[in-house]
Amino acid sequence: MSDGTATTADLDVRLEKHRTELTGYCYRMLGSSFEAEDAVQDTMVRAWRSFEKFEGRSSMRSWLYRIATNVCLDMLNAGNRRARPMDLSAPSPLAQAALTPRPDHTWLEPMPDARVLPSVSDPAEAAVAKESVRLAFMAALQHLPPKQRAVLVLREVLAWKASEVAELLDTSVASVNSALQRARATLAEREGAGADAATSDPLDEEQQKLLERYVAAFEGYDMTALTALLHEDAIMTMPPFDLWLRGTDDMTGFMTTIGAACANSRLFPVAVNGLPGFAHYKPDPEAGGYTPWAVQVLEISKGRISGLHCFLDTARWFPLFGLPPHIDAETDKIGETDKNE
Repeated sequence: MSDGTATTADLDVRLEKHRTELTGYCYRMLGSSFEAEDAVQDTMVRAWRSFEKFEGRSSMRSWLYRIATNVCLDMLNAGNRRARPMDLSAPSPLAQAALTPRPDHTWLEPMPDARVLPSVSDPAEAAVAKESVRLAFMAALQHLPPKQRAVLVLREVLAWKASEVAELLDTSVASVNSALQRARATLAEREGAGADAATSDPLDEEQQKLLERYVAAFEGYDMTALTALLHEDAIMTMPPFDLWLRGTDDMTGFMTTIGAACANSRLFPVAVNGLPGFAHYKPDPEAGGYTPWAVQVLEISKGRISGLHCFLDTARWFPLFGLPPHIDAETDKIGETDKNE
């Protein structure tokens, strides 16, 4: 009995050490935080059930990626393509702004870095991993057929050899190379696929100061100061609403009208999608203190903010990021929590 228990515990440890990288892989494939975690859990269960058949003909890592790929391909058979608001419609002029929600499965979802970016010692490898979960790149991936998506992620992001990918997908090296070529061509056609690539990793001093000025401007609801930090054609999105705005006038106009309740908010840094982000709490007039309002993800380009993406479904996102459901007025910072719980 003790030997079996020891073997079980050992297998648990061996499987768990792959969870973060597998979650990152499934997230890139599916575009959904929660579906990615479901896919990894399904992968782990399948691995458990079939471990006796695993004869070590490949590494455990390769075997797990094969299972995870099959899980993701099955999930993608429904044909759902996750999107950002600007992938679905034209920007709305402020005068016509209306907050119309769409179902959860419509949207590309945010993801905490800690859940998808395993610790690596190579700075170049870490930079590639971060770039490959940024919102613009993730949105571009959604335009690839599922198998092309798998090939591109395995080859370009995870640096697998064509022969390894061919074995995983039960196909030929020529087929893998052809799929990669088509995937690259599709991504090249997608405008803005590298829009946020100007964000340094780690952030350089200028970008850090930009974020500090952004926090001061947003918390002070100083629209003049905020405008100075935004590109003239910056965009603002607010999933689950399909409304999106382009340009500083419409963005600040929205914030001072429909979004006026966000005045005197508090922002706390979060690591999200390889980009700068903030947990946005707005004043709670009933209970006092502050209540969750959005997870903000910022895109930076040429020294200014080019994108402000506000994910408003806080009942889903704040627990995912380990963020408290309410903060007191005196709170200066939110302590680190275990993001993997």
